[in-house]
Amino acid sequence: MSVSSQWFATLPPYELSDDNAVHKLLDTERPESVVTQKPARLTLTATLLSFAAKFMAGASIRWLDCQPDTCQRVYFANHTSHLDALVLWSSLPRNIRELTRPVAARDYWDKSAFRRHIAASLNALLIDRQKIKVHRSPVEMMIRAMDDTHSLIVFPEGGRNVDDEMGEFKSGLYYLGKKRPDLELVPVYVDNLNRVLPRGEFLPVPLLSCITIGPPMWLEAGEKKNDFLARARNAVLRLKDV
Repeated sequence: MSVSSQWFATLPPYELSDDNAVHKLLDTERPESVVTQKPARLTLTATLLSFAAKFMAGASIRWLDCQPDTCQRVYFANHTSHLDALVLWSSLPRNIRELTRPVAARDYWDKSAFRRHIAASLNALLIDRQKIKVHRSPVEMMIRAMDDTHSLIVFPEGGRNVDDEMGEFKSGLYYLGKKRPDLELVPVYVDNLNRVLPRGEFLPVPLLSCITIGPPMWLEAGEKKNDFLARARNAVLRLKDV
Protein backbone atom coordinates (compact mmCIF):
# COMPACT_ATOMS: atom_id res chain seq x y z
CA MET A 1 0.00 0.00 0.00
CA SER A 2 1.38 3.43 -0.92
CA VAL A 3 2.03 6.19 1.62
CA SER A 4 -0.90 8.14 0.14
CA SER A 5 -3.25 5.17 0.55
CA GLN A 6 -2.07 4.56 4.10
CA TRP A 7 -2.71 8.20 5.00
CA PHE A 8 -6.22 8.17 3.57
CA ALA A 9 -6.95 4.87 5.28
CA THR A 10 -6.44 6.54 8.67
CA LEU A 11 -9.15 9.10 8.01
CA PRO A 12 -12.23 8.73 10.23
CA PRO A 13 -15.34 7.33 8.56
CA TYR A 14 -17.95 9.71 7.21
CA GLU A 15 -21.26 10.01 8.97
CA LEU A 16 -23.84 7.63 7.55
CA SER A 17 -27.56 7.48 7.79
CA ASP A 18 -28.97 4.09 8.84
CA ASP A 19 -29.96 3.42 5.24
CA ASN A 20 -26.51 4.18 3.93
CA ALA A 21 -24.90 2.05 6.62
CA VAL A 22 -26.98 -0.97 5.68
CA HIS A 23 -26.09 -0.68 2.01
CA LYS A 24 -22.41 -0.21 2.78
CA LEU A 25 -22.27 -3.25 5.05
CA LEU A 26 -24.11 -5.38 2.54
CA ASP A 27 -22.07 -3.90 -0.33
CA THR A 28 -25.25 -3.23 -2.28
CA GLU A 29 -26.20 -0.23 -4.34
CA ARG A 30 -27.98 2.59 -2.53
CA PRO A 31 -31.10 3.75 -4.37
CA GLU A 32 -30.61 7.01 -6.27
CA SER A 33 -33.77 8.43 -4.69
CA VAL A 34 -31.90 8.66 -1.37
CA VAL A 35 -30.26 12.09 -1.61
CA THR A 36 -29.19 14.70 0.88
CA GLN A 37 -32.00 17.24 1.18
CA LYS A 38 -30.39 19.51 3.74
CA PRO A 39 -26.93 21.06 3.61
CA ALA A 40 -24.64 18.98 5.81
CA ARG A 41 -21.67 20.20 7.77
CA LEU A 42 -18.39 19.16 6.23
CA THR A 43 -16.99 16.01 7.81
CA LEU A 44 -13.41 15.81 9.01
CA THR A 45 -12.65 13.65 5.98
CA ALA A 46 -13.98 16.33 3.62
CA THR A 47 -11.97 19.03 5.39
CA LEU A 48 -8.77 16.97 5.15
CA LEU A 49 -9.45 16.14 1.49
CA SER A 50 -9.90 19.84 0.77
CA PHE A 51 -6.59 20.65 2.46
CA ALA A 52 -4.78 17.83 0.65
CA ALA A 53 -6.20 18.87 -2.75
CA LYS A 54 -5.06 22.46 -2.27
CA PHE A 55 -1.61 21.28 -1.19
CA MET A 56 -1.15 18.84 -4.08
CA ALA A 57 -2.56 21.05 -6.84
CA GLY A 58 -1.48 24.43 -5.48
CA ALA A 59 -4.67 25.76 -7.03
CA SER A 60 -5.27 29.49 -7.21
CA ILE A 61 -8.78 30.69 -7.96
CA ARG A 62 -9.89 33.79 -9.85
CA TRP A 63 -13.42 35.17 -9.92
CA LEU A 64 -14.01 37.24 -13.07
CA ASP A 65 -17.25 39.25 -13.18
CA CYS A 66 -18.64 36.75 -10.70
CA GLN A 67 -18.67 36.76 -6.92
CA PRO A 68 -18.82 33.85 -4.46
CA ASP A 69 -22.47 33.35 -3.55
CA THR A 70 -24.62 30.68 -1.93
CA CYS A 71 -27.37 31.08 -4.53
CA GLN A 72 -28.12 27.96 -6.55
CA ARG A 73 -25.66 27.55 -9.38
CA VAL A 74 -24.37 24.99 -11.83
CA TYR A 75 -20.61 25.34 -12.17
CA PHE A 76 -19.67 23.78 -15.52
CA ALA A 77 -16.02 23.16 -16.37
CA ASN A 78 -13.60 21.49 -18.76
CA HIS A 79 -12.52 18.00 -17.72
CA THR A 80 -8.95 16.68 -17.95
CA SER A 81 -8.30 14.84 -14.68
CA HIS A 82 -10.00 12.81 -11.94
CA LEU A 83 -8.84 15.60 -9.61
CA ASP A 84 -10.98 18.24 -11.35
CA ALA A 85 -14.07 17.85 -9.19
CA LEU A 86 -12.14 17.60 -5.92
CA VAL A 87 -9.87 20.57 -6.60
CA LEU A 88 -12.68 22.80 -7.91
CA TRP A 89 -14.91 21.89 -4.96
CA SER A 90 -12.03 22.48 -2.51
CA SER A 91 -11.30 25.90 -4.02
CA LEU A 92 -14.77 27.22 -3.22
CA PRO A 93 -15.30 29.08 0.07
CA ARG A 94 -16.37 26.75 2.87
CA ASN A 95 -19.95 28.04 3.10
CA ILE A 96 -20.38 27.37 -0.62
CA ARG A 97 -18.70 23.94 -0.48
CA GLU A 98 -21.28 22.85 2.08
CA LEU A 99 -24.02 23.53 -0.49
CA THR A 100 -22.26 22.26 -3.62
CA ARG A 101 -22.39 18.69 -4.93
CA PRO A 102 -19.95 17.45 -7.58
CA VAL A 103 -21.58 15.24 -10.22
CA ALA A 104 -19.37 12.26 -11.02
CA ALA A 105 -19.39 8.95 -12.89
CA ARG A 106 -20.57 6.01 -10.81
CA ASP A 107 -18.49 3.52 -12.83
CA TYR A 108 -15.30 5.21 -11.55
CA TRP A 109 -16.18 6.32 -8.02
CA ASP A 110 -18.10 3.17 -7.08
CA LYS A 111 -15.26 0.75 -7.89
CA SER A 112 -13.89 0.49 -4.35
CA ALA A 113 -14.76 1.33 -0.77
CA PHE A 114 -11.97 3.94 -0.78
CA ARG A 115 -13.43 5.79 -3.77
CA ARG A 116 -16.96 5.52 -2.39
CA HIS A 117 -15.69 6.99 0.87
CA ILE A 118 -14.26 10.03 -0.93
CA ALA A 119 -17.40 10.51 -3.03
CA ALA A 120 -19.64 10.31 0.03
CA SER A 121 -17.42 12.75 1.93
CA LEU A 122 -17.88 15.29 -0.88
CA ASN A 123 -21.62 14.57 -1.00
CA ALA A 124 -21.08 13.75 -4.68
CA LEU A 125 -23.98 12.76 -6.89
CA LEU A 126 -22.95 9.61 -8.75
CA ILE A 127 -24.47 9.12 -12.19
CA ASP A 128 -24.57 5.70 -13.83
CA ARG A 129 -23.47 6.28 -17.42
CA GLN A 130 -24.08 2.65 -18.37
CA LYS A 131 -27.69 2.20 -17.24
CA ILE A 132 -29.53 5.39 -18.16
CA LYS A 133 -33.30 5.05 -17.82
CA VAL A 134 -35.90 7.37 -19.33
CA HIS A 135 -37.81 7.83 -16.07
CA ARG A 136 -34.56 8.33 -14.14
CA SER A 137 -32.48 10.40 -16.52
CA PRO A 138 -29.28 12.08 -15.24
CA VAL A 139 -30.91 15.49 -15.62
CA GLU A 140 -33.91 14.48 -13.50
CA MET A 141 -31.57 13.05 -10.88
CA MET A 142 -29.61 16.32 -10.77
CA ILE A 143 -32.79 18.38 -10.47
CA ARG A 144 -33.99 16.25 -7.55
CA ALA A 145 -30.58 16.34 -5.88
CA MET A 146 -30.45 20.14 -6.06
CA ASP A 147 -33.91 20.61 -4.57
CA ASP A 148 -34.09 24.30 -3.55
CA THR A 149 -30.75 24.40 -1.74
CA HIS A 150 -27.79 22.80 -3.48
CA SER A 151 -25.55 23.80 -6.35
CA LEU A 152 -23.77 21.39 -8.68
CA ILE A 153 -20.38 20.96 -10.34
CA VAL A 154 -20.70 19.33 -13.78
CA PHE A 155 -18.41 18.51 -16.69
CA PRO A 156 -20.48 18.85 -19.88
CA GLU A 157 -17.93 17.07 -22.08
CA GLY A 158 -19.07 13.82 -20.47
CA GLY A 159 -15.54 12.46 -20.00
CA ARG A 160 -11.92 13.45 -19.58
CA ASN A 161 -9.92 14.86 -22.47
CA VAL A 162 -6.66 13.20 -23.47
CA ASP A 163 -5.32 16.35 -25.16
CA ASP A 164 -5.63 20.11 -24.86
CA GLU A 165 -8.63 20.35 -27.19
CA MET A 166 -11.87 20.70 -25.25
CA GLY A 167 -14.59 18.35 -26.44
CA GLU A 168 -18.09 19.24 -27.54
CA PHE A 169 -20.64 19.66 -24.75
CA LYS A 170 -23.34 17.08 -24.15
CA SER A 171 -26.95 18.19 -23.95
CA GLY A 172 -27.38 17.82 -20.17
CA LEU A 173 -26.41 21.42 -19.39
CA TYR A 174 -29.01 22.66 -21.88
CA TYR A 175 -31.80 20.66 -20.25
CA LEU A 176 -30.75 21.76 -16.77
CA GLY A 177 -31.06 25.37 -17.90
CA LYS A 178 -34.40 24.63 -19.56
CA LYS A 179 -35.96 22.86 -16.57
CA ARG A 180 -34.52 25.31 -14.03
CA PRO A 181 -34.27 28.71 -15.75
CA ASP A 182 -33.63 30.33 -12.35
CA LEU A 183 -30.23 28.65 -12.00
CA GLU A 184 -27.06 30.60 -12.62
CA LEU A 185 -24.91 28.64 -15.07
CA VAL A 186 -21.32 29.54 -14.23
CA PRO A 187 -18.43 28.70 -16.62
CA VAL A 188 -15.16 27.48 -15.11
CA TYR A 189 -11.79 26.80 -16.72
CA VAL A 190 -9.48 24.39 -14.87
CA ASP A 191 -5.86 24.65 -15.98
CA ASN A 192 -2.94 22.22 -15.53
CA LEU A 193 -4.65 19.48 -13.50
CA ASN A 194 -4.00 16.96 -16.28
CA ARG A 195 -0.31 17.39 -15.41
CA VAL A 196 -0.88 17.18 -11.65
CA LEU A 197 -2.51 13.76 -12.09
CA PRO A 198 -1.66 12.42 -15.56
CA ARG A 199 -3.99 9.86 -17.09
CA GLY A 200 -3.29 6.36 -15.78
CA GLU A 201 -1.29 7.58 -12.76
CA PHE A 202 -2.30 7.10 -9.12
CA LEU A 203 -0.04 9.51 -7.25
CA PRO A 204 -0.33 13.23 -8.10
CA VAL A 205 2.66 15.37 -9.03
CA PRO A 206 2.75 18.65 -7.05
CA LEU A 207 2.35 21.44 -9.59
CA LEU A 208 0.62 24.79 -9.67
CA SER A 209 -2.84 24.89 -11.22
CA CYS A 210 -5.34 27.66 -11.76
CA ILE A 211 -9.14 27.79 -11.64
CA THR A 212 -10.90 30.69 -13.36
CA ILE A 213 -14.61 31.28 -12.70
CA GLY A 214 -16.44 33.50 -15.18
CA PRO A 215 -19.70 35.45 -15.31
CA PRO A 216 -22.95 33.50 -15.00
CA MET A 217 -25.12 32.85 -18.02
CA TRP A 218 -28.65 31.63 -18.63
CA LEU A 219 -30.54 29.85 -21.39
CA GLU A 220 -32.12 32.59 -23.49
CA ALA A 221 -35.75 32.46 -24.54
CA GLY A 222 -36.11 30.49 -27.76
CA GLU A 223 -32.39 29.62 -27.89
CA LYS A 224 -31.75 26.36 -29.73
CA LYS A 225 -29.87 23.55 -28.03
CA ASN A 226 -26.83 23.54 -30.30
CA ASP A 227 -26.53 27.33 -30.16
CA PHE A 228 -26.65 27.32 -26.37
CA LEU A 229 -24.11 24.50 -26.04
CA ALA A 230 -21.71 26.28 -28.40
CA ARG A 231 -22.13 29.51 -26.41
CA ALA A 232 -21.50 27.69 -23.12
CA ARG A 233 -18.41 25.95 -24.50
CA ASN A 234 -17.04 29.27 -25.77
CA ALA A 235 -17.68 30.84 -22.36
CA VAL A 236 -15.31 28.26 -20.83
CA LEU A 237 -12.73 28.58 -23.61
CA ARG A 238 -12.59 32.37 -23.23
CA LEU A 239 -11.45 31.94 -19.63
CA LYS A 240 -8.38 30.02 -20.79
CA ASP A 241 -6.65 33.12 -22.12
CA VAL A 242 -7.87 35.70 -19.61
